Amino acid sequence: MENTTVLQNMIQRDQKYIWHPLTQHKTAAPPLPIVKAQGALFWDDQGKAYVDGIASWYTAMYGHAHPHIVEAMHQQLQQLDFVMFSGFTHQPALDLAERLLSLLPENQSKVFFNDNGSTAIEAAIKMAIQYHHNKGEVRDTLIAFEDGFHGDTFGAMSASGISSYNGPFKDFLLKVDRVPVPTVENHNAVLTQLEELISKHRCAAFVFEPLVQGAAGMKFHTAEGLDAMIEICQKSDVLCVADEIMTGFGKTGTIFASDQLQNSPDILCLSKALTAGMFPLSITSCSEKVYEAFLSDEVTKGFFHAHTYSAHPVGCAAALAALDLLQSDEISERRTAIAKQHLQFVKRMAGNPLVGEVRNKGVILAMDLKVKTNRYGSLRDTLYNYFMKRGVNLRPLGNTIYTLPPYIITDEQLAQIHQVMEDVLETL
Repeated sequence: MENTTVLQNMIQRDQKYIWHPLTQHKTAAPPLPIVKAQGALFWDDQGKAYVDGIASWYTAMYGHAHPHIVEAMHQQLQQLDFVMFSGFTHQPALDLAERLLSLLPENQSKVFFNDNGSTAIEAAIKMAIQYHHNKGEVRDTLIAFEDGFHGDTFGAMSASGISSYNGPFKDFLLKVDRVPVPTVENHNAVLTQLEELISKHRCAAFVFEPLVQGAAGMKFHTAEGLDAMIEICQKSDVLCVADEIMTGFGKTGTIFASDQLQNSPDILCLSKALTAGMFPLSITSCSEKVYEAFLSDEVTKGFFHAHTYSAHPVGCAAALAALDLLQSDEISERRTAIAKQHLQFVKRMAGNPLVGEVRNKGVILAMDLKVKTNRYGSLRDTLYNYFMKRGVNLRPLGNTIYTLPPYIITDEQLAQIHQVMEDVLETL
């Protein structure tokens, strides 16, 4: 009785005070109170455990409350909790910048700190536009993929192509020309379309999710096609911005998806798994060519863009500890094991009459259902509720069911995810 009373009280308080993201409060079910998280699990107020099958939006890749990261943050709080980053610097930021640049594509030279994924993209877009401005050019158009997603601030939203997020703001966004993602079938057509766009418009930047479009439903595209697009853009000094906010830190089989390309982006954006979900922090890195365009005796040619919590020492400490784990043998072995289990599931589901495409890349697994549904339609809710009743947190994207689990997930927990993904087909 006591637990039930506490649960009802939490829901009542939430409904009285809270406005949740991605929620139509008039029709949505009450939120589920979560009281604890550890490893690949979290628990609700009634003590029921759930496998976190999407690592809480691809952030908690080393599991929840990992002791190595918790201890690093604890130690940092006792030494330097916070200091503004304009006019000051500190060891955690320096260590993180040096370490990241040793892992990023070789052309990356400088690190700019932000506080979340959207602001990392926002900074990148502003860098690209001002890069051309500082060189005496006006370039007012972005190139982006169809159905891409880059965040919810205005620049990031402009580059995104999913109408359910952008609809009310379409008349207020930056100018963007969209192209399909490159596949084996459309390779030449996409390159031709890209060349035509660049010849007809004043293109400042090409913003893209490398190899995997997350919010579009974990849709894959070819490295060969993306490489060719980057080459075309860079020949015309159209800056290439790789959004690695979802793909970064080992999810696609390499540390960064851009590692699978021959041509490196000019600007690269990181967040989410950067701090393992322990702290809001993001990175916008750039090449020396981009950075040098801001060096001038004219003060106004500097990049006058800032966030209060830029390079927060505690966030930097979390990120450094997360990199320790990423580069450990244990995590490397788990990433390989997850990919192998995913591949077995792909083979098992191939030919199922209820399944369209089923695919995996690294620790990412996605399965398209042969049904039509809206992004936030009733079928999506039915699928989500089924998974939660079975003790697995998965959030379908339209008719796509996917999992992107924490690296520390056990074989048994991953098998549980695969089983509910298969069993849900019986409900269709």
